[in-house]
Amino acid sequence: MNYKNKTIWITGASSGIGEAFARFFYRDGAKLILSSRRQEELERVKSELGGDDTRIKILTLDLAQSETLESKSEEALQLFGGVDVLVNNGGVSQRSLFAETDMDTIRRLMEINFFGSVALTRYVLPHMMEKKAGQIIVTSSVAGKFGTKYRSGYAASKHALQGIFDCIRQEMYEFNVSVTMVCPGPIKTNITQNSLTADGSSFGKKGNLHSNAMDADEMVNRIWSDIKKEKEEIYISSPKERLGLIMKRISPWLLNRILKRSKVI
Repeated sequence: MNYKNKTIWITGASSGIGEAFARFFYRDGAKLILSSRRQEELERVKSELGGDDTRIKILTLDLAQSETLESKSEEALQLFGGVDVLVNNGGVSQRSLFAETDMDTIRRLMEINFFGSVALTRYVLPHMMEKKAGQIIVTSSVAGKFGTKYRSGYAASKHALQGIFDCIRQEMYEFNVSVTMVCPGPIKTNITQNSLTADGSSFGKKGNLHSNAMDADEMVNRIWSDIKKEKEEIYISSPKERLGLIMKRISPWLLNRILKRSKVI
């Protein structure tokens, strides 16, 4: 994929992995639509990229507000006359025991992480199918492959993303629209800080796993060639997490014994 003059719509673009994606696509000559809830942070990202109004547009949205996503998609499609690549990156994590977690919190996790990304894809995909060209990129997680303590709703949303986009990928082969699932381990972002606790409030502190992890720019740099090759699944994680992915396939009982003793905050 050559991204020069392509239109890239990125959700969760105001920080972390989404902001890093914005930098890499912009350097490749793409036009950007930057989305998240935080207008000021989107303006900061735009300014740091050079503030070029001809190549960067801001479209604020809240993935939890499902009733707005169709009109937001229509607006995105009109900003540059289409969307060539949709990066479903917006999301929220969780730090709470399932037995203590409000059902409203579980629903919010699913609404943002799963239904939000699915809805935007649903509204953009027909335009890609008509052109017979496009790429859908989804920031999933190793939590979409195996679950750990304190992340039940988060892992459920990522498992659901893996399932539905596996199906979408099969349906899109004949339309020349690719689906790329990016499955990182812990990345040094504010995801732990912003994680939802049992009652839906923010966790409010950084966890050791993410504090000591690689930063978002390093992550995107490592996977960039695979993104451009439209690879179907991309893993970027520590050797321990890669071993976990292998063990999930060949010895899930042993993985469960190991996770039982692991510190996962």
